[in-house]
Amino acid sequence: MKFAERLRQERIANGYNQTYIAKYMNVSQVSVSNWERGLKEPGFQALIDLAQLFRRSTDYMLGVE
Repeated sequence: MKFAERLRQERIANGYNQTYIAKYMNVSQVSVSNWERGLKEPGFQALIDLAQLFRRSTDYMLGVE
C-alpha cells in the first residue's frame, strides 16, 4: 500500500477530515489533499508528525512491510 492510500485510510479510521489534519500539521487543506491523491509527498518532519498523530510508525505510513 502506498503512502497516499495509507494516509487516507488512517485519516478516515481515526475520524479526521482533511481540514483537521491540515490544521494539526499547519499546512493547507490542499496540501493534505495532494498527499492523499499522490500528487505530492510530505517532508520528513511532516511524515513523523503524521505517524505520531495516528500512533503508527513511519515505516507503516510509508508501506514498508
